[in-house]
Amino acid sequence: MVLAVLLSLTSVAAAAAIDKRVAVPPGYAAISSYPAPHGGWVPEWADSYRKAADLVANLTLAEKTNLTAGSGIFMGRCVGNTGSALRVGLPQLCLQDGPLGVRNTDHNTAFPAGITIGATFDKDLMRRRGEAIGEEFRGKGVNVYLGPSVGPLGRKPRGGRNWEGFGSDPVLQAFGAALTVEGVQSKGVIATIKHWIANEQEMYRMYSLVQEGISSNLDDRTLHELYAWPFAESIRSGVGAAMIAYNAVNGSACSQNSYLINTVLKDELGFQGFLMSDWLAQISGVPSALAGLDMSMPGDIHTIPLVTAQSYWMYEYSRAVLNGSIPVDRLDDSVTRILAAWYQMGQDKDYPEPNFSTNTLDAEGDLYPGAWPNSPKGVVNEFVDVQGDHAVVAKEVARDAITLLKNINGTLPLSLNKVLKVFGTDAEKNPDGINSCADQGCNKGTLGMGWGSGSARYPYIDSPIDGLKSRGAKYSFFNSDSFPSNSNPSPDDVALVFVTADSGENYITVENNPGDRDSAKLNLWHNGDKLVKDVAAKYSNVVVIVHTVGPVLLEQWVDLPSVKAVLFAHLPGQEAGDSLMQVLYGDVSPSGHLPYTVPKSEDDYPNSVSLVGFQLGQPQDTFTEGLYIDYRHFNKEGITPRYAFGYGLSYTSFSFSSATITPVTALTSAPPARPAKGETPNYSTEIPPASEAYWPEKFNKIFRYKYSWLDKSDADAAAKIGNSTKQYPYPPGYSNEQKPGVKAGGAQGGNPALFDVAYTVSVTVKNTGKVAGKAVAQLYVQYPSGISFDTPIIQLRDFEKSKELAPGESQVLKLRVTRKDLSVWDVVSQNWIVPNVSGDYGIWIGEASDALTLRCGTQGKTCASGQTSPV
Repeated sequence: MVLAVLLSLTSVAAAAAIDKRVAVPPGYAAISSYPAPHGGWVPEWADSYRKAADLVANLTLAEKTNLTAGSGIFMGRCVGNTGSALRVGLPQLCLQDGPLGVRNTDHNTAFPAGITIGATFDKDLMRRRGEAIGEEFRGKGVNVYLGPSVGPLGRKPRGGRNWEGFGSDPVLQAFGAALTVEGVQSKGVIATIKHWIANEQEMYRMYSLVQEGISSNLDDRTLHELYAWPFAESIRSGVGAAMIAYNAVNGSACSQNSYLINTVLKDELGFQGFLMSDWLAQISGVPSALAGLDMSMPGDIHTIPLVTAQSYWMYEYSRAVLNGSIPVDRLDDSVTRILAAWYQMGQDKDYPEPNFSTNTLDAEGDLYPGAWPNSPKGVVNEFVDVQGDHAVVAKEVARDAITLLKNINGTLPLSLNKVLKVFGTDAEKNPDGINSCADQGCNKGTLGMGWGSGSARYPYIDSPIDGLKSRGAKYSFFNSDSFPSNSNPSPDDVALVFVTADSGENYITVENNPGDRDSAKLNLWHNGDKLVKDVAAKYSNVVVIVHTVGPVLLEQWVDLPSVKAVLFAHLPGQEAGDSLMQVLYGDVSPSGHLPYTVPKSEDDYPNSVSLVGFQLGQPQDTFTEGLYIDYRHFNKEGITPRYAFGYGLSYTSFSFSSATITPVTALTSAPPARPAKGETPNYSTEIPPASEAYWPEKFNKIFRYKYSWLDKSDADAAAKIGNSTKQYPYPPGYSNEQKPGVKAGGAQGGNPALFDVAYTVSVTVKNTGKVAGKAVAQLYVQYPSGISFDTPIIQLRDFEKSKELAPGESQVLKLRVTRKDLSVWDVVSQNWIVPNVSGDYGIWIGEASDALTLRCGTQGKTCASGQTSPV
């Protein structure tokens, strides 16, 4: 989601007419699916839908369309501001970025990024981070938190926004997102799962007059087993909103891809909330409404928004309902979904109004900056401090995510009397100011987050140098990314080298990287490899600390004898300093694990996951690798990575033993039949009177503001068409008749039987070392041999983190395997099936994807240690 997208978008209003599909490779053409399913058919939402439907029945046409779109870019305090219906007490809704904290405000916490919490493999921390984020968004008066992000999934290792999500595995993403949703929404804030779907690179993602947005072409099984998986889990957790992506899928723009929205998201996955466009991602009016889009953000067309006051919806939506282009029940369902989410989170009672401005840090300013120079002025910032004690959980996340990749001869932890030489500008704050780059659009100083709409302003940064000062460490700091000539190496010195790799959203280009790591590739930035090698040539004990958005190549130096230790500190947010010191000095043992694979070469990846460059016409990105991304691909091809997915060392050691596997739910090839849909609100299909859309008399318009009213002549003319025998040319196959639902659906997240626990697995983890530490048990499933489906060798299905175990202490960890975990998506029956009910599924447990030596078998119901790892 971007506000600054207008800076990089070239288009005109004529682009609204884009509706022709560009040819995609054979077998990938998008399917049409109508109508948009009505919401409200699951019991968890029934009361909220009843309240919402009662209110919608009393709204005028203009009031309803006013709630489905934003008031325009820069037209309010928040990054997105809906219309309102003040006559019945409905305020504007405030929608605000971003996934790691309240964007563009003050007195907020800059939490560690999604990739960092993913590296903790800690479900409790995921939930607590979500709760803290929810408290801050509520405290600022934000109705809708624009996060978490699970799209991109991380298919492309150089993808610009991978760091906003939780890792390159659908199950890790699913737990991270679902627990974030639960935490945020426990505070009454509506969470938004995004971006639906297959939004895997930044370049060429947007539609414009010059070029259609990139088309992600993927097959149905890959869609279900990888990219939709984390969305399903977030929907199962009751997420109140979802956001579509900029790109197309199989040739059809996500904002109007009726199959993805109507069949998959709203029917099969049972999504009950409302679906919004990403900012300026909507490319049409009527087609997007018919395809199931519920809210247009920020309300403008995808042109240069400040030039005109045009909108695909608002007044055009009122016109379209009056002339019969959009059925009344489609509008009513959208508004009911929006209001049901509002009621579901309890926002109808004592919810704070926005008390900040995303547009300025001044106390007073333009109330509607987009109306400049004619905006009324007033108080826009009240400087409400929402930080509470959230620095505590932020630091815990930053600390427990730190991933130790190499530690020769117990170089770490350090003793306080060690003399340190510190190299690299990443060790200290940006000298220009910690928030000197808009949306963190630079890589200067300590790298705590990537750039773009997923960033937040720092209230402060506790840098690594701050941490060393607080420890009273004996250090010399050389604030340069080039090796200095005056560091005076001594044989007993320990050299700390800080290096980075950055990325972000493509409306900002940083050091020739347009969001994606296009120029940098997977290399360290600022000649980081050379700095490490130069230091390693002079010092015998080198510790490399990497702040990174994702995988980086380490081959030039990782095996050098003097490089004794390597730590990935990921993106720690504001708490980069003491969190690192606690690990470096052994207050805690590192317990992070890699949320992606670190390769030895970019050539180790399949060619299809490279960034797609310029192409004439619509860029095509065909997912020919299917299910085989990240560790799935490495395992299939027998490629040994530098460090495997899930890898992470500790200062201590652990054993996994005494495992048991217990059947819980008997499996069948196909799951039991889904429950029928519950009742949904009854909506009138009668076109309302034109007078419901007339402009109020003597109304004082705000320049460039988006309104839903029509001039009387326009409203009357539209109603005349709607009440005539003339029929709108609906898409082929369009029907306004509601359907009973697809067989794979039945509840939020899908058929509830999919989430039945098939087996529980318990395992005893014991600290067999000499210092305290936390262990992570990762559970992977291996399908039986001889089945008719091609499946990856192993796939992550669950994980649990132990408490801090003292030397010799044990803990029993409980894990589970669901029906869905043992199923594959059958494209013929359009259902999840267990391919061999009586087959022997291998349930592997270990500390990393390549360190699995404990196996439980579903056939014999026994577990054994000391087995040969399947990869």
